[in-house]
Amino acid sequence: MKLAIIKYNAGNIQSVLVALERLGVQAEVTDKAEKIKAADKVIFPGVGEASSAMNSLRQNNLDQVIKELEQPVLGICVGMQLLCEHSEENDTTCLGIVPVKVKKFQSGKELIKIPQVGWNTIYDLKSDLFKNVPENSYIYNVHSYYADDSEYTIANCNYGLEYAAAVKKDNFYGVQFHTEKSAETGDQIIKNFLELL
Repeated sequence: MKLAIIKYNAGNIQSVLVALERLGVQAEVTDKAEKIKAADKVIFPGVGEASSAMNSLRQNNLDQVIKELEQPVLGICVGMQLLCEHSEENDTTCLGIVPVKVKKFQSGKELIKIPQVGWNTIYDLKSDLFKNVPENSYIYNVHSYYADDSEYTIANCNYGLEYAAAVKKDNFYGVQFHTEKSAETGDQIIKNFLELL
């Protein structure tokens, strides 16, 4: 299996590679359109800030490349948010693959710390991405922004409000949490992704 990790100016690429190594899988980190298109599966990682990440994608025409992918694609953290339509982070127009808005957590009645850092649980798990993952499994988060709950939600999380911990549209999957830092649960999700048809 050929696995490509998209290289751009926002990534937790090293920790994703380490997680894949734990599973005995090798991946190529690349910003070359032909290599990304030729891969069997594509991972789209991300940490950082939405607008600069989108600018980096546009500079290399990777925004168009990603939109045209037909194989399974997994967006992680900012990678998931960039699959969405729009982010409140610096008023950023994202890829628009999943028609959902990304909003900033607000510390209102519930005095939540922003960003959300640490372990939380996911529930209402749908899709083969969560095969053999029990309801209310713990996952690791680091984020100030979240995707609205919608018909594309395949897992929920609650942090002052209920939001989409994972989304899916066609061949595109996104997880808000860091699979590569989520211990056995994260490894199982990555394994499931690699086994998707």
